[in-house]
Amino acid sequence: MHELISSLLSNDSRFGRLMTRWGIVIAANLLFILFSLPVVTTGAALAGLYTVMLKTLRGDGVINPFVQFWRGFKINFRQATIAWIIVLALAAFGYFDVRICLQAGGVSGDFRYAIFALGGILLIGVIYLYPTMAAFENTLPNLLRTGYYFALKKPLKLIVILFFQVFPLFLTYTDAHWRPLYAFLWFMFGFGAIAMLTARLLLPEFKPFLPLVDDYGDFILDENGNQQKPGQDAEAEPEQDTAPEKTEAEILEEMKKLDM
Repeated sequence: MHELISSLLSNDSRFGRLMTRWGIVIAANLLFILFSLPVVTTGAALAGLYTVMLKTLRGDGVINPFVQFWRGFKINFRQATIAWIIVLALAAFGYFDVRICLQAGGVSGDFRYAIFALGGILLIGVIYLYPTMAAFENTLPNLLRTGYYFALKKPLKLIVILFFQVFPLFLTYTDAHWRPLYAFLWFMFGFGAIAMLTARLLLPEFKPFLPLVDDYGDFILDENGNQQKPGQDAEAEPEQDTAPEKTEAEILEEMKKLDM
């Protein structure tokens, strides 16, 4: 019985790995909430959150969520914050435009549907931007284009990601009776769990473009210290150098076959 419990609670067991992963999700979730309190830093906190999730999924080892979160937060702070401020400004602009359309009524009121459509496009861009930012290094416009590329590449995944990103927030906002429970779940692991699910769905699309990592999620470097890309063998050498050298007897045998 003691051995059974010990094996169950071992870090190498399936239960142990599951509990370790949930511990990472909870820690990253609390860090995300803490770093999002100034509101304008929410974008950088999202980049840090997705950095933790992608690092966790790409390696089987135990990572330090505090170190990885801070790394993602710090590296992407400028771009992520600029993007988030732009998103907040566009959201506020769209909100007041919809109110104006509703007050105007008639044909002018129908313009709100165009605003809703633009808001949906913006929402997709935001949802895909921050995991893309955590995975790749590039300029903000290129990261945004890359995010839309991955979104349109797999429409079914896009629908699933949109559902899990939007529906829990909608449920929290509309169901006042259970709102205290929802608030507790969001505080404990809600944001982290959704980020983990999103990262898991996107990682197969990201992986062909990402540097290779070892079992602990650390980059595999070649002999020059550069990150190894997919399809690149760090130990491979030019083809003519990999062929085994022939012995003198083999050379003489081939010469006899050629009547030399």
